[in-house]
Amino acid sequence: MIISLLRAGLWAACLTSMTSALVPPSQDPWYRQPENISAYAPGETIRARPVASELEPYTPVGMPISVELVHQYLYRTTDSVGKPIAAAATLIVPHNSDPSKLLAYETFYDANNPDCSPSYTLRHGSSHGNGDLMPNMTQPMDLAFLSAALQQGWWVITSDYEGLDAQFAAGYLAGYATLDSVRVALREGPALGLAQNARYAMWGYSGGALACEWAAELQPSYAPELHFEGAAIGGLLPNLTSAIDTINKGPFSGAAFVIVIGIAKAYEELHGWLGENLIEASRHQFYGSADSCVLGEFAGGMLNDIFRYFLRGKASFTDAVPSSILGSAGQMGSAGVPRMPMYVYKGALDEISPIADTDELVHRYCDDSASIEYHRILAAEHLTTAVFGSVNALQWLADRLAGHEVANPDSCRTTAVPLMDLKGSAISYLGSEAVGTLTSVIGGRLNSRPSR
Repeated sequence: MIISLLRAGLWAACLTSMTSALVPPSQDPWYRQPENISAYAPGETIRARPVASELEPYTPVGMPISVELVHQYLYRTTDSVGKPIAAAATLIVPHNSDPSKLLAYETFYDANNPDCSPSYTLRHGSSHGNGDLMPNMTQPMDLAFLSAALQQGWWVITSDYEGLDAQFAAGYLAGYATLDSVRVALREGPALGLAQNARYAMWGYSGGALACEWAAELQPSYAPELHFEGAAIGGLLPNLTSAIDTINKGPFSGAAFVIVIGIAKAYEELHGWLGENLIEASRHQFYGSADSCVLGEFAGGMLNDIFRYFLRGKASFTDAVPSSILGSAGQMGSAGVPRMPMYVYKGALDEISPIADTDELVHRYCDDSASIEYHRILAAEHLTTAVFGSVNALQWLADRLAGHEVANPDSCRTTAVPLMDLKGSAISYLGSEAVGTLTSVIGGRLNSRPSR
């Protein structure tokens, strides 16, 4: 009895020590990019570390979410202009896992501050890093969806796809970093128990879908050796110029600032153009929420007009530099056509990116022999689509990871969904989402029920 108590006390002390030692990426030397980064191949591990096998719940009263293993990797990837850089990824193994299934889940952390990266915010103790209530927390729904995947028994790799300096909306970087994180998981995972022949797929919503979609575009040219079972992507932003126009002066207008600042970090020409075209007197306000995480960024820019910060207003964006960069790097489909099966879901009332942009992208891909199942959710906007579209997405991913062929391997199928159209076989996945959501709130052990 005494020995058991001593062991329990020692374990608790170790966990406390690991949590108290948690420092954000901007201060953690583990994240430093080596000077010889060009000596590493894309997807090659630079360094690795095990961290506490606990994830952060999204309420301060919740217990940590218990999983079997959490390992982190710093690896070489490629930025939007083709230069070698480092990025971080986190591999999460649930209790009672199914080592034959791997999901690349990309979070919608939507931030230009590296301390908002999931390799930090998912770790238990990160939300109290600055002594405030959840200062670095990403969207709570991410934890619910990630927990639902873990509840299925899937191994999960999630990347800091914006890179070490957090370049939000930099599509090429996001795609490269996502693909390279999968390379890392497939190379390093078997040492932890991942099957050598594991099936793998991608899932992302909103900002996470941006990373997955660009990864799907770039995979044939950048990582042809990877053979994904498919990708589920929802809430797409296919055209960033259109998205900026749509959200400007509305409740989500803060995202416009995040997009422009993030893209400018990726392209030196745009960064220089910003310096020359911002109104000096309001420059500080333009960057006012740049160091916040997603909730703070959106709140800080709410109902704001991004164009009033520029010398010539909206006309400034017709200049050659912003129009050319946003017209290519901000336009999905400019890097190629995905050759993996895709499940796309989008709300017809989406107030961040018009559904017409996603319709056009899907139509263009389908004209080039893509395999897409497209669900247009008629009575949903951006946030409700995340919830109502996720159950069918989870089932679609489960079918792919089980090795089942898509119903339309060489064609596309579009379905109009009133709000939530669940097939009978999808009902069981509601339980996984319910358990995942509850666990992400109150914490505790995820007892996965591996899908077969």
